[in-house]
Amino acid sequence: MTVSSTSARRRRLNALIRSSGFLAVCIMVTNVATYGFQIIAARILGPGQYGGVASMMSLLLVVGVIQLGMQATASRRVTEAPGHERAIEQTVLRATYRAAIVLGAVMLVASPLVWRLLRLDSIYPALLVAVCAVPLTIMGGQAGVLQGERRWLGLALVYLALGVPRVVVATAAMWIRPTEGAAMAGVALAQFAPAVVGWWVLRRRTSAAKAGPIRPVVVEMLHGSFALLGFFALSNVDILIARNVLSDHASGLYAGGLILTKAVLFLPQFVVIIAFPSMSAEASRRSALLKSLALVGGLGICAIAGSWLLSWLAMVFIGGPDYAEIEGLLWVFAILGTVLSVLQLLVYSVLARRSRLSAYLLWIAVAAAIALGAVQSTVDGLVWTVLTIDAILVAVLLSVTFWRLNRPQPTAH
Repeated sequence: MTVSSTSARRRRLNALIRSSGFLAVCIMVTNVATYGFQIIAARILGPGQYGGVASMMSLLLVVGVIQLGMQATASRRVTEAPGHERAIEQTVLRATYRAAIVLGAVMLVASPLVWRLLRLDSIYPALLVAVCAVPLTIMGGQAGVLQGERRWLGLALVYLALGVPRVVVATAAMWIRPTEGAAMAGVALAQFAPAVVGWWVLRRRTSAAKAGPIRPVVVEMLHGSFALLGFFALSNVDILIARNVLSDHASGLYAGGLILTKAVLFLPQFVVIIAFPSMSAEASRRSALLKSLALVGGLGICAIAGSWLLSWLAMVFIGGPDYAEIEGLLWVFAILGTVLSVLQLLVYSVLARRSRLSAYLLWIAVAAAIALGAVQSTVDGLVWTVLTIDAILVAVLLSVTFWRLNRPQPTAH
């Protein structure tokens, strides 16, 4: 092998790991690791204990809207202001650290309520949710800067640090002590890994930058978080309903089915992350949305077909024979995940346009899910109710989104 050919291969390898394709692979690895943790937890803990862990993980997703709102805000601001990246980085990170401290304090105060609402064995796991909120929020600002600058390698490392340490550390904790408290202790410890990686990637770029006012960043983050909170409330409220209207065993079965739902939901997450900067630019937002919808829909159809034809294989990943009662409903949970993945893409399209009207539709759907879900008494009744509400919302948001994209844009003065 000649020196020139070796150098060429190194250049190709370097280009590959810095590409969006490598980011997509890393995000998929992270999603596999994340839901690998839930599969392992379902097997180690059983339906009784796992229901509490699933409800806390769902709550953590809802709490994470501040992280995602900050990430979307940072990404959009960096995309729209080329040449000012370092100042934006410093401003966003200042706002991020303050938001992390405030959110952690709020969750700490709310921990007794979380303990009672989720019917946990003790207040200890609820306190750990508050601990998780701090590094999770910090990661959001860091990831948003990297996403807006399309620094895919750095962003890929952050996402790998989010998923892989969680499944390793939390599995070890549950192996030592199979309780919901041990599971959340492992999750809390692993949650610091992506924040540390994000700091390391950005450590040299922000040190000499002059920060701007953080108020506009915070205001935009709060508007974005309001829409994202509506989405995550809608995609996680059903497990909270199940914990309160179904028996412990039935709610554990429902939580097992949601493992498949969340896997299908986050399978195309890389599409949203890569497409968001393009959806933030007026010239490319329509084509980016159309291509993303086609890819997300195609992946969802494959997941639905797989869960129908290979339900026995899906049961292996959900939790085995203890969850056999829901095998016939797995394809429904896969449809729910597909609908939610399309809804997630539409929500980010709204954030990219800085539109606010669609956020209220999400909260109307949350209210409908609570009202109609509260009168259900079976697993299949609850999942069909939630699926119907989500499908109607997707149809409405698709209509509103394309109506607005087709409107002629006013001329800037």
